[in-house]
Amino acid sequence: MECEQTPAMREAIGYMRGGELVPDTIVWEIVRERRACLNCVGGFILDGFPRTLGQAEALQKLLEEEGIPLDAVVNYELPFSEIVARLGGRRTCETCKAVYHVTERPPKSAGHCDKCNGNLLQREDDRPESVAVRLDAYNRSTAPLIEFYRNLGLLVRIPAFGTPDEIRSRSIEVLQSRRVSQVSYVSMHEF
Repeated sequence: MECEQTPAMREAIGYMRGGELVPDTIVWEIVRERRACLNCVGGFILDGFPRTLGQAEALQKLLEEEGIPLDAVVNYELPFSEIVARLGGRRTCETCKAVYHVTERPPKSAGHCDKCNGNLLQREDDRPESVAVRLDAYNRSTAPLIEFYRNLGLLVRIPAFGTPDEIRSRSIEVLQSRRVSQVSYVSMHEF
């Protein structure tokens, strides 16, 4: 089931398709639209948010106002070359949206989905030039958050090499070792 897109979501998608970071005002509007989700009984995960110091400070203020603790901020670390290889090789079925990778998880028939035989396409934001723009924006806007959350004692560094299952297992192990009582954390990564 697809989520109905709000005007803020549509505007954000336009920026992402161009390989750009979404401006704080638009991202913050999306967060405000979903504010009630931060009070979930089992906690919450914000994936890829905040991405700027302004967003982090606004989130910190909101959480304090709502009396919601933030247990950890996860920073997934991966070398630039690996990021480019992962994103540049990703292909998505235009019909059923299944995801493949040209070297790591290729389809049985090049360019066609194993599930529905639809055409596999490279997303605009996975093209090398878009990845370069995104990484440059990350270095300017998001990297300062590492120090911000380290100073708050919330930063958890997790190497992002290996399979998705290995990264997930590593994440769970690290978070459990911190004795995180609920799942209330932010995932900071490039993409």
